[in-house]
Amino acid sequence: MENKVFRLLPGGDPVSGMQPSDLTNAADFTTDDHTELNHTFFATPDESVLTGVWECAPSREEIDSYPVHEMMTVISGSVTVTNAQGHAETFTAGDTFYIAKGARCIWHIEETLRKFYMIVA
Repeated sequence: MENKVFRLLPGGDPVSGMQPSDLTNAADFTTDDHTELNHTFFATPDESVLTGVWECAPSREEIDSYPVHEMMTVISGSVTVTNAQGHAETFTAGDTFYIAKGARCIWHIEETLRKFYMIVA
């Protein structure tokens, strides 16, 4: 793999910004705002490693098995993640957290969330 060094920008690509994304089911949004945006800064050819910035309007999703290993840093907004044991943790701007592949959780965005992410499938 080619060695690449780059800066992750909270607004996405400096020219085109962020593009619409559809990772969140329409039924999971909790307000009339269904905005979801993404910019991937880096992806391996097989997309087993991804890094970028993602934004999503308020939503709530019950996840039986988190599909990837993901490390995130909240840029703005907040998200509350409740684990299978019922322990809830709220993450806000500046917080970095990790969810392991296979984790059962509830993902609840209470105010529009923007985050940096690094995903390993």
